[in-house]
Amino acid sequence: MSSILARLLCLVGTLLACSQAHAQAGPPYQTDDPDPVDYHHFEMYAFSLSDSSQHAGTTLLAPSYEMNFGIAPRTQFHFVLPFVNAFNPDGTVTHGVGDIELGVKLKLLPESKLIPETGIFPFVELPTGDASRGLGVGKTWYRVPVWFKKGFQDDKWTEYLGGGEAIVPQTGYYNYPFAGFLSQHKFTEKLVLGVELFGHGAEGRPDVAGDRAILADFGGYYAFGDHFQLLFAGGHSVVWAPETYTYLAAYWTWPKAKEDDKSGKEEASGENLFRAFTH
Repeated sequence: MSSILARLLCLVGTLLACSQAHAQAGPPYQTDDPDPVDYHHFEMYAFSLSDSSQHAGTTLLAPSYEMNFGIAPRTQFHFVLPFVNAFNPDGTVTHGVGDIELGVKLKLLPESKLIPETGIFPFVELPTGDASRGLGVGKTWYRVPVWFKKGFQDDKWTEYLGGGEAIVPQTGYYNYPFAGFLSQHKFTEKLVLGVELFGHGAEGRPDVAGDRAILADFGGYYAFGDHFQLLFAGGHSVVWAPETYTYLAAYWTWPKAKEDDKSGKEEASGENLFRAFTH
């Protein structure tokens, strides 16, 4: 295990042990969770994400879309269609479709009194973006993480921990480790807020990709109903290279089949919102 990953996991592990600490990880945070979407359920994010580093400029994904579907019990299919706005260090700005992301999330162990919920979420980035214009890497690359989740105080507090390795077989880019810790508090049935530490190694040459950094982020979500939420997060590096992260999204979820008259109406409402947004 590389030194940055070991140090970050040691740090967040200490925080986890000292915390008193139900809520979701993943968007809007950089730290993910081991929870796949329920079987035959669907969720969709319409989001804006920005990442800025000192030498590589700013990448803004907006408008972009993430879709997840429960393809089997404890198994989720994941798809991201990004539209990239690249603000390059030389002052040029380019726009277009970026690298499409595909993945599968698998829950390996359920949460128990002593053991955290455990899952893996490997995914692949396909070279659909034009790398010559700064819209993609130019080759297929991968992330292979493992994530853990544990709830406390009747799930008023939920904490997440994990990390892995990015494998990027492209000139100018590096393989690098990443790891994160997230602590969330459920204030009401509608409002959840959290703070996270997320770190990664150097992603490539300074003129191509970001340097190593550990970021402190604050975010959360507000639920307007059972099927619609607003998500938000932002933060800045606290160790090593300057880096800024922001995320804002509208989130919909609905089951594949109508469970009863009420859920059927809510599902139809969610579908209408989705159609209205995407058209």
